[in-house]
Amino acid sequence: MALPTAHNTEKIILGVDPGTQVAGYGVIAVQNGGVMRLLQYGVVQLSKYTTYQLKLQKLHETMIRLIDQHKPDEMAIEDPFFGKNVQSMLKLGRAQGVVMAAALSRNIPIVEYAPRRVKLSVTGNGNASKEQVSQMVSHLLKADLDPQFFDATDALGIAICHHFHANAQPVVSNKKTKKGAWGAFVSENNDRIL
Repeated sequence: MALPTAHNTEKIILGVDPGTQVAGYGVIAVQNGGVMRLLQYGVVQLSKYTTYQLKLQKLHETMIRLIDQHKPDEMAIEDPFFGKNVQSMLKLGRAQGVVMAAALSRNIPIVEYAPRRVKLSVTGNGNASKEQVSQMVSHLLKADLDPQFFDATDALGIAICHHFHANAQPVVSNKKTKKGAWGAFVSENNDRIL
């Protein structure tokens, strides 16, 4: 009688760097033991669409297609970026909401990460450049990535960060979640608070 063998389980993580002009995505598989493998990465060019509603529709359709194709176990997305231009922040928030709605429509748990945390997790430097993130992502995934796709390599970095922080609480969890976006902003920017 043969003994049962241990199953080699894989976790699929979809990382997304939402944007209003270009949105990046990256899909990785993580085998038990932590070995990461690149499945797909790319960008959604939104600047070619004439209305903001059409941009959001195309972004949503792309996310649904990626989710249906790869069946990710979890989605990792970049936390809202805090800037001075309120209109830009609102538009970015809508893009993030569309991406999250696509995941929620397929019951995919979502975890958000601040840009600084992603850079720190991937490169060891919270102020790393996009070039440094891209190079380290290439190294970690053992893949030659197109350096022109910084939004896509950022998305892969978000997915890798999530793998490194596997115990983070998903947004859709019933358990107590991490600090909200404003709490994270305050804790990371104490020097800017009066």
